[in-house]
Amino acid sequence: MILLTDDFVGRAEELRTFDQALAEIDHGRAAAIELVGEPGMGKTRLLAEFASHADARGRLVLSGSASELERDLPFSVFVDALDEYLRGLDASRLARLDEHVRTELAHVFPSLSALASADTVALQDERYRSHRAVRALLEQLADTRPLVLVLDDFHWADSASVELLGALLRRPPAAAVLIAVAVRPRQLPERLSAALERANREGALARVGLVALTPTEARQLLSETVADADATVLYEESGGNPFYLEQLARSLGRDGGAIRTPEISPTGGQVPAAVAASLDEELALLSGGGRRVLEGAAVAGDPFEPELAAAAAATSEAEAMDAIDELLQLGLLRNTDVPRRFRFRHPLVRRAVYDAAPGGWRLSAHARCAEALAARGSTAASRAHHIERSAREGDVGAVAVLRTAGEETVRLAPASAAHWFAGALRLLPLTAPAEERGELLFASAQALTAAGRFADSHVTLLEAIAIVPDDSHAIRARLARACAGVESLLGRQAEAGNRLARALENLPDQGSREAVTLMLELTVNDVWRARYEAMHATAERAVSAARQLGDTQLIAAALAELALADSMIGEAARAESSRSEAAGLVDSLSDDELARHLEAAAWLAGVELYLDRYAEADAHADRALAVARATGQGELFLLLVAILGGVWRQRGKLVEAGELLDGGIEAARLLGNTHALAWTLLSRSEAALRMGNIELALATAQESVDLSHHADSNFHSAEAAADLGAALLEAGQPERAVEVLLGSAGGEELVLIAGSPRARYLEVLTRCRLALGRRPDAKRAADSAQRWASAVRLPMATVWADRAAAAVDLDAGNASRAAEQALASVVAADAVGAPVEAALSRTLAGRALAQTGERDRAVSELQRAAREFESRGISRSRDEVERELRKLGRRIHRRTDPGNPNGTAIESLTRREHEVARLVVDRKTNPEIAATLFLSEKTVETHLRNIFRKLDVPSRVEVARAVERADRTDRAAS
Repeated sequence: MILLTDDFVGRAEELRTFDQALAEIDHGRAAAIELVGEPGMGKTRLLAEFASHADARGRLVLSGSASELERDLPFSVFVDALDEYLRGLDASRLARLDEHVRTELAHVFPSLSALASADTVALQDERYRSHRAVRALLEQLADTRPLVLVLDDFHWADSASVELLGALLRRPPAAAVLIAVAVRPRQLPERLSAALERANREGALARVGLVALTPTEARQLLSETVADADATVLYEESGGNPFYLEQLARSLGRDGGAIRTPEISPTGGQVPAAVAASLDEELALLSGGGRRVLEGAAVAGDPFEPELAAAAAATSEAEAMDAIDELLQLGLLRNTDVPRRFRFRHPLVRRAVYDAAPGGWRLSAHARCAEALAARGSTAASRAHHIERSAREGDVGAVAVLRTAGEETVRLAPASAAHWFAGALRLLPLTAPAEERGELLFASAQALTAAGRFADSHVTLLEAIAIVPDDSHAIRARLARACAGVESLLGRQAEAGNRLARALENLPDQGSREAVTLMLELTVNDVWRARYEAMHATAERAVSAARQLGDTQLIAAALAELALADSMIGEAARAESSRSEAAGLVDSLSDDELARHLEAAAWLAGVELYLDRYAEADAHADRALAVARATGQGELFLLLVAILGGVWRQRGKLVEAGELLDGGIEAARLLGNTHALAWTLLSRSEAALRMGNIELALATAQESVDLSHHADSNFHSAEAAADLGAALLEAGQPERAVEVLLGSAGGEELVLIAGSPRARYLEVLTRCRLALGRRPDAKRAADSAQRWASAVRLPMATVWADRAAAAVDLDAGNASRAAEQALASVVAADAVGAPVEAALSRTLAGRALAQTGERDRAVSELQRAAREFESRGISRSRDEVERELRKLGRRIHRRTDPGNPNGTAIESLTRREHEVARLVVDRKTNPEIAATLFLSEKTVETHLRNIFRKLDVPSRVEVARAVERADRTDRAAS
């Protein structure tokens, strides 16, 4: 008797939302949908209907699903969706991707493992590069037709898949890619819930909630052979839940159909008793062989391969295939699109079968699966799930596999690695040496830290410290440094400092290598706590002890930190002496030698940035990052990103700085490192502000401020607020900028900001007050900048102080004095290699010279500034300078670089037309484009007409699509 129809019932409103998403990707734009519903509510059925609909309309549809019992296989949901398709993909499609992209993909998708060709892979803290690689892959797959990626049961997704989805939602593919995920609302991990909520709030994700079927819809789902009275009872028992309704309907035709107490209770009794009883009855009808193979399949996985199910069930493959035919006929299993792979009808069925299998038999079945996978040569990570469920305590072989699984996955999936390390610790024999248990605890803590689980890492490190013998000084010192590092990440800087001090005090040899490394960590801790005198004293001790040891790397590191301490307390000459000696030592080391204590180069570069020695800082930070990547030392990655980002910004490499800092922001988000994220965001704000991207500068500075409020010191919050103030000024809000600067950076003198940057923000404060017509207040700020520059004797402090003074003099009508001060600022900026700052000072000098009547000199300075801005891609500042030149009667012959008439349609655009087209992509209106580029609206309209003609498109939407397609082509070719 047919009790259920094959027709899709109801869900018309939900399908309309999916159709709207398809319309988005038809226009070349990415889209995302979150389908939310309780178990059995029909999420999988709706996704299948949508996938079929999308496939029929010519989209590429790829589907995958997470599995409840296999939550620690890295990227398992994406592998399930994409791997088989990639296995059959034309190699030429993948060859278009960058070599490093292919290498990252090789570590994500088993079918692409042969593509790994780059010499080095990304650091653990750079796992965002894997996310970018998958984004590039999706863009490539969508190049010929829109891609629909369906990811079911994502609430069970492994941590690496969750991170990847979050990255794709935050920065969607620049292509026609629709991602549809289905989740249960009450089973979402915190990180997944946060990613989905943020994407929904920002408009990047549409949320569709599934509710119960109406009585009418339920009646439509049941066939006409079901009597109305029975249909009513079934509806009441099921509550309109489609899976419950289906399961109850299956029991109608059975003998003895009365409800009885079930022997099984899927999901811990969360389904109605009648549904559980119906499923129990259905399973009772199976043959003995069918039941055992079904139980083997539940152990093997969902989806599963028949060979593995046969191994779990301890039966032959032929008998397993016969049983699978029976199970398919009964509807308990379903075919998939991949040959020799099957799924359970519903995850609730799989769970029920698994829980009902005898416990002792399950242990043996998991062991048989592990043996079968080992015989295939499968990775430790693919076997670990079965081993941890079957191995007994003291099984050293199982410990070794789990430890290897952790080591295999820790770079890209540290949360999974932490799980495997914990499993290894659980099985480790009680008689194992303390050192072995301590090493496993340390590995687990490192993985937990990389996964952003700082509190758990802290507990694990304390456990490790407790079991290490007192006389194991090197191990205890290393654990103390690691524990203090986690305490810093938790915002407990004072606790971290006290721990380091105690560890140092407990060392019997205060001149040992362990003692010096603890001293170096103490000096870093004092930086964050703004304890500069204490920092100086500890750094001097470290230098002395390192010299006694004769350890070049430690001497260089200690000297670098001493140089920073000298700078902080105003000893500029001593700081330069220490920096110079440290640089000589670092430069004398080979890369292998430097790798022994890479902090030497990293902190040296940081000091050189602070001392405005940009070329040296660039060289040392770049080398340190290269060595870190070559040796897998990721601990310094975020520090080096912050240093290089600052150096490149000052050297005028603004595009490069922006790209690097964007990566640092992604890395800090993945790590959950609030301090690093706040610092990197404020550096990104500075770079965006110089490029003229006011919107991005405001957004990143504001987020940095919000994050910094949770810090236990003013170190981050003061500069974050100052950067927000600078962005507010450029956004035309000087009043609010003054409020932020004075309220968060230490009052009139901005005393909470150290080094050259204090002069910079005093210059910003000066311009704010001039914009508000408060010249006396502006002069006080400029005078403060001059006093600070004299005190710290740092070149960039002089640059900003002179520019602040020039701005006040120009506003007061003393143009001659203003020109003199501005030109002095130019000389100082040129001397340290800060071309953008020099160009800004030239602009001010040009304006001042124009007022003195020295027109030719004014034009010369302004033209030099314009050329500098043009070469750096700083169109906003260039346009401001050109406006000044027009006032002086100079015609601007540089329009934009002509397009290539023989190239593609996009290549035929002039540079100005490119700028307009990109603002169209950003959905700017004509008035907004005019304001951004300092053009009239009429000029913008003219550019748009030319763009439409050259691209042969009728609308702004088509312009955006053409630009995005060209970008994808450029990325694939590069």
